[in-house]
Amino acid sequence: MKITSKHIERDGSGSVSLIPEEDEDLYHIYNLLNIGDQVRAPAVRNVKSESSTGSIESHRVRVTLTIQVTKTYFDATGSSAPPDPTAAGGANAVAEGEGSITGALGGGSGGEGATMQVSGRVVAENKHVKMGAFHTLDLEVHRQLTIIKDSWDSIHLERLSDSSDVGQRAEVGAVVLGEGTAVVCLLTEHMTVIRQRIEVPMPRKHKSLPSSSSGDKAHLRFLSLVYEAVLKLLGLPALRLIILASAGFTRDTVYEYLFSEGIKRGEKLLTGSEAKRKFLRIHVSSPHVHSLMEVLKSPEVSSQLKDTKFAREGQMLDKFQRMLASDELRAWYGEFHVMMAAARGAIGSLLISDGLFRASDPARRKHFVQLVEDVRAQGGDVSIFSGMHETGRQLNGLTGIAAILRYPLDIETAEEEDREEQERLKAQADANKQAA
Repeated sequence: MKITSKHIERDGSGSVSLIPEEDEDLYHIYNLLNIGDQVRAPAVRNVKSESSTGSIESHRVRVTLTIQVTKTYFDATGSSAPPDPTAAGGANAVAEGEGSITGALGGGSGGEGATMQVSGRVVAENKHVKMGAFHTLDLEVHRQLTIIKDSWDSIHLERLSDSSDVGQRAEVGAVVLGEGTAVVCLLTEHMTVIRQRIEVPMPRKHKSLPSSSSGDKAHLRFLSLVYEAVLKLLGLPALRLIILASAGFTRDTVYEYLFSEGIKRGEKLLTGSEAKRKFLRIHVSSPHVHSLMEVLKSPEVSSQLKDTKFAREGQMLDKFQRMLASDELRAWYGEFHVMMAAARGAIGSLLISDGLFRASDPARRKHFVQLVEDVRAQGGDVSIFSGMHETGRQLNGLTGIAAILRYPLDIETAEEEDREEQERLKAQADANKQAA
């Protein structure tokens, strides 16, 4: 994401103008925006005017509008219809395409990239649009917009910094394989996006996948479709690794087919000296997207992707789950208990979902921002999990917030201490009131 201008005052208020350069940047914008912020961006409106003959004519006019945000919508695949902009409610998000997306990478059935919409009331004068009129802005890649806030907090500024640092990005391709099935994914720093689903009906009788010369049309068609999908992944300039994952030996058969077919076709992307180094074959327990969690935990992937955000998230979540099973007094989750641990300065590692920072209540968001700042001030580590990765969804299943403590704390004892402290403070307040 390119930041074109940034004006933030000492009190935290100000504006940032930026240009999203890829789909992931739209997800960053989705996380930057809160209800009540203002967004200035180009839009197209239908404007009615009276002609010289007295008839009413309608024509489209390109305008720049400033709206105050009442609702946001993000879809990582562009495959889902946005919610009714006139309906009541808060922010909306659609996770990566769990539906059947069978088109080619970057296209196909609705899979044409992320969509981001912001709805609200117009708050700046415009000759074509009345003040207070409701409008929905379609935010697009390569189109500048400006975000105006009363308060840019530390989490906002951290996301701005991360999203504008190209060196922080790392893209990984993954193909999760089953018998006649393949799910082609892209893993970026903050998103897992399903780009293609391949499903080819297999004969009932079990057969191992043959070579391209066996004549089994179904299996050959499956291999050919996977071959074409992998070629499109290899064509992405930022890609550094392609993971082939399966429960059986499908990954090995696909791997062998890719390079034998690549040599046969003279495909440069598969015959270069660096081609095979980009591939990693990993065993998983099932041919589903959630198996990517196993992939991220594997030593082979960890060693190659140790500098990426999503790999660190996977390792941290795995560490928390192991701690929860072996030493539960050091593994706490849930907002109330994590806040209790933070108040005692006991948190060594905080795991928190980015969805909590999209709270529509500013006070609630500030509550979580303060927690992050307090943990860091006490020397603890903070991992903000992306809800667009499987790790983030698993953390959300644990209330979206968890902590690994520096030392064991008994929850019941801590709760009792808190109750006694509250009673003491109440008694002291009552005594001061009577004395006054």
